[in-house]
Amino acid sequence: MSSFDAFEALSFDCYGTLIDWETGIVKAINGWPQLSKVPRDGEEILTAFAAHESKIQASKPRANYTEILSECAFLVADDLGITIGDEQAAELANSVGDWPPFSDSEEALRLLGEKFKLIILSNVDRVSFSRSNKLLKANFDLVITADDAGSYKPDSANFQLLIDQVSFLGIEKDRILHVAQSLFHDHYPAKSFGLSTVWIDRRARFGGWGATPPPQGSVEPDWRFQSMADFAAACLS
Repeated sequence: MSSFDAFEALSFDCYGTLIDWETGIVKAINGWPQLSKVPRDGEEILTAFAAHESKIQASKPRANYTEILSECAFLVADDLGITIGDEQAAELANSVGDWPPFSDSEEALRLLGEKFKLIILSNVDRVSFSRSNKLLKANFDLVITADDAGSYKPDSANFQLLIDQVSFLGIEKDRILHVAQSLFHDHYPAKSFGLSTVWIDRRARFGGWGATPPPQGSVEPDWRFQSMADFAAACLS
């Protein structure tokens, strides 16, 4: 019997967990004409991004994610010492659907979907997620975005909505397993609701926090894997 047999539903963060948003963000920003001849180090870009994105989300919880990214673009550019225009900001804002999936995401989701209900709890808008899911090719039983919650993770409203919506599927909170990369956006708030969590530590080989801020305090996920492939194998063993 697997340790995961107690769960009926897997709720996933998407960006950073299933979609390699850090590669997508760095590619979009280094594609600006101001940086095309002298690209910046990826970690420098991600640190600047992390410094601004979640603060904008907290101050404008009902803004569409493309608006969040557009505003973030100007602040990141300032941190990098360059000046951009609306066109470059729009390039970042509209790049979400081009961010690549991690190589193991599609197959892991296919396998996990044979045993569990699959749910998305994402910090983007529905249009952007629909573009990403064309790359993931996954059949999710429920999709919850910032559009639906009217707020962005780590806001508690997003996790309350998750629990409420999953209950309509006949699944209680203790049968939900939340799967995510970000300790800040996902694990810390999920634990405050008593949810069990799996940390997909995509940054294990890099260190640091990348595109996310550090967690708000100490948090201990219940399980840790470095890939979705390893997690799926453990679930189905």
